[in-house]
Amino acid sequence: MMINARRAAVLALHWQVNVIRPEGFFGGLMAESVARSGVVERAVRLHDAALAAGVPLVFVRFTVPVDEGGLVRNTAFMHAVADAQEVFRPDAPGSQVIPEMAGQAEAGRVFDNQKLSGLAGVDLADWLADQGVDTLFLTGVATNLVVEQTARQATDLGFATHVVRDCVAAASQATHNASLANLELVTAGCLTSAEVLSRLR
Repeated sequence: MMINARRAAVLALHWQVNVIRPEGFFGGLMAESVARSGVVERAVRLHDAALAAGVPLVFVRFTVPVDEGGLVRNTAFMHAVADAQEVFRPDAPGSQVIPEMAGQAEAGRVFDNQKLSGLAGVDLADWLADQGVDTLFLTGVATNLVVEQTARQATDLGFATHVVRDCVAAASQATHNASLANLELVTAGCLTSAEVLSRLR
């Protein structure tokens, strides 16, 4: 099935130093598996192709402003980032989009929030609707956290949502696979980056 590129967007979730680089806050958990998977290189290619096709590319960063914004300490994850919130300030080194994608972020759009879903606590869903977008392709880290949470919310909001299975990664392959299995059931289906590019053409 072909997809109208004018009605699609790519959401690039949590491609931040804090999440996937060894020096980042979650580096000890994520950096090795992300590097081993090769997911960054594949996502860079997909993002470039999306931009070339005129598909909106939207980066979502997890940041914590000085007033804490919409941060709510209602999970262990949120308690952890609240305790270390200085490293998640919008201008902190760890909050920045990784160098491989910095130019793509400048060419696209960047939304910041303090939620696990990339669509929560921010007007991104409204912005997408205003652009006429009804189909979303998700890339990012981690598969079982921001990617799955965003995919579920996007689906409930009415978007046809596809996780790009070779452009997402988790702390372990087993966790990644289990999350993708869940997402096959609750979204419009997971696709490879090659399948996405084929459909967009």
